[in-house]
Amino acid sequence: MAIAVERRGMNAVLAGFSALLLALVLLAVARGQAQWGRLPPLVWVHLLTMLGALALTPAMLLRAKGTRGHRRLGWLWVALMLVTAGVSLFFKVGSSGYGVFSGDFSVIHALSLLVLVQVPRLVLAARRHDAAGHQRAVQALVIGALLLAGFFTLPFGRLLGTWLTG
Repeated sequence: MAIAVERRGMNAVLAGFSALLLALVLLAVARGQAQWGRLPPLVWVHLLTMLGALALTPAMLLRAKGTRGHRRLGWLWVALMLVTAGVSLFFKVGSSGYGVFSGDFSVIHALSLLVLVQVPRLVLAARRHDAAGHQRAVQALVIGALLLAGFFTLPFGRLLGTWLTG
């Protein structure tokens, strides 16, 4: 029982950080409105699917598990995460190339590949009724693929950070 309480506490913490990151990203996007037209369509797809996944995360972590609503929102979250990760493989790191498919590979591309492997694994854990394994996988993805990756889009002159700080 202590483990279940501890996991619920972790879910609450992750939900709070997800909501905070969502607010920061929405603020950044609003402040960057003057530059919206300069963004390539792939960046918009990535940004909008990430925002969708980020918006669903607190609800998914805090609401009752195993319900029809949880499963439906879960499938939407899964689709958003897969599209977000898949699209990012086409991003270029340097001045040439179009992402991992042209040999232009970075740490963020490795994270995208990890997401593309881990998301189906968390779905399989849920389908096997392995609640603990499913929850661990979800928490790991929220921490790594949403929160850490998301917070690292804010500093270092990255687009969202530039928009956020003006």
